[in-house]
Amino acid sequence: MNGWVVSSFPEKNLVVPHQQGTVKPPRPKRIILVRHGESEGNVDESVYTRVADPKVGLTEKGVIEAEECGRKMREMIERDDGGDDWKVYFYVSPYKRGIETLRNLAKSFERSRIAGVREEPRLREQDFGNFQDREQMKIEKAVRARYGRFFYRFPNGESAADVYDRITGFRETLRSDIDIGRFQPPGQQSPNMNLVIVSHGLTLRVFLMRWYKWTVEQFEGLHNMTNGGMIVMERGYGGRYCLSMHHTREELQKFGMTEEMLIDQEWQKVAKPGELNYDCLITGPSYFTHFDDDDDDKNFEL
Repeated sequence: MNGWVVSSFPEKNLVVPHQQGTVKPPRPKRIILVRHGESEGNVDESVYTRVADPKVGLTEKGVIEAEECGRKMREMIERDDGGDDWKVYFYVSPYKRGIETLRNLAKSFERSRIAGVREEPRLREQDFGNFQDREQMKIEKAVRARYGRFFYRFPNGESAADVYDRITGFRETLRSDIDIGRFQPPGQQSPNMNLVIVSHGLTLRVFLMRWYKWTVEQFEGLHNMTNGGMIVMERGYGGRYCLSMHHTREELQKFGMTEEMLIDQEWQKVAKPGELNYDCLITGPSYFTHFDDDDDDKNFEL
């Protein structure tokens, strides 16, 4: 098996008995979102008229971007993690440019550092409808700009709202994997695990929207990550995953996050899993216009 250790259903034994109940596996330290490197379609949209979207690969520049992403990722992990027991586990889109990005960024990691990989179809790019007619696609994108980027569905394809639905399913799978500690065998579990999700620009923005419960309006204000770029969700002081643990305020503003979203990230930094932000400005009172500033109802329960 080329050195890989194979065991049958190791997750069955991942939660070990304890005198006062059970001991949960440690939550991974980071969830790292990676957009694929520059693809042939990023350079020339006419590629989609003759090559199926899942088969569009990286350019030479895209390969270099993926390799550089891997080097930056390793430098970040080694700089910020205290111990030497860190590893990476990958979830990857089945599209060719996703797989090629994974293979090239993984050059920075030895076999002993890679805990595993799972190809995940729900991480695929937004479906635009099989082979694309270039002129018709220009029309469709212009209509999308008028209709709204989140709800507009391409003919024979998907809307961002459709992507949201399948990402919701993936998120539940990911949470389950985290809860049972699927990434490492019993006895080898470490809090220095890094989950890496290699996917596509819109898909990753939808993933963040779903995770942090951002609104449609807030989603539509976000910008794509650069090709081969990373966004890091790092475990905060209370155990929740937070963007501002790694990224500066300026970086998050450049990504398109509003002041309300940034304030919520500061709360995420110290909150514990399962806690609710009763003063959250993203939801709750932001929907109502009849409250006075001094109204006792400003602490609206989610």
